[in-house]
Amino acid sequence: MKKTIRHRRTASTPRRATPELFLELRSRLTDRDRAILELVWEHRVLTTHQLAAIFFTTPGKARDRLLQLFRLKALERFQPWVPVGAAPYHWVLGPLGAHSLAAHRDITLSGLGYRRTTTLQISHSRHLAHQVGVNEFFTQLHTQARHTPGAHLDKWWPERRCTQLWGDLARPDAYGRWTETTAQGPATADFFLEHDTGSVTLAKVAAKLSGYEALTEATGITTPVLFWLPNARREAHLRALLGTPPVPIATAVHTPADTTTGGPAGPVWLPAGQDAPRRRLSDLAMASPPTSGPGPGRAGDAGCP
Repeated sequence: MKKTIRHRRTASTPRRATPELFLELRSRLTDRDRAILELVWEHRVLTTHQLAAIFFTTPGKARDRLLQLFRLKALERFQPWVPVGAAPYHWVLGPLGAHSLAAHRDITLSGLGYRRTTTLQISHSRHLAHQVGVNEFFTQLHTQARHTPGAHLDKWWPERRCTQLWGDLARPDAYGRWTETTAQGPATADFFLEHDTGSVTLAKVAAKLSGYEALTEATGITTPVLFWLPNARREAHLRALLGTPPVPIATAVHTPADTTTGGPAGPVWLPAGQDAPRRRLSDLAMASPPTSGPGPGRAGDAGCP
């Protein structure tokens, strides 16, 4: 007699997306869960470490809750191959998470723009490391804000949103706004981020400045451009190539998350055309931009969690 073999569901196996599971997700979804889904959708992919730093008090609590959202098909996950050890889980929006966001916004799934196959393409994209690196920059700012009274990441716009607004002139990797209380009072720095991984020539990196110069002329808003570089040697070569550029530029080398030194919020930025000292991100604050027009200071911006 042939024995029937039953495959037991493991603790990490997601269930099928059914109407019943969607109703269960609706009943169990918290405000923090919705904020996680929104952020993952907006920025394409975030790692366990990044989500833990932004939303949770301990890594263990983050892993437990993300696993629950995975089982409910609100999120999906993958692990990129690395030559040594194991990469952290990378999280993207799941099908029922997309349905939940669409329902919360009172729009259809097509109106949200979600397609599962397109969303999962990031796992095979040659731009994955770059995207995770951009998100790590802002995760470090979030972490610093959680440990620094008077500091806050007010804006974090992804490349997709920046391209929609300014893509005919400049295409930054992200746009941000950082506020920090200084001895002189609150200082707010708007900035464009160029996250450099060393994969393209420095000549191509420097060529991006013409687009930012055109954007400044078109909007009347001067916004610093931050180049976040992989090592000191590449930073030095880029600075030599830039000279004294027509728009405000500052450079720094990728630094690990460290609330003591401040990471990218700390004194790591060296303005172009200057030798020293390095400045804090808040020191790069410029005059307040106009309240109207097509630039970063426009009204109706969505803030960060």
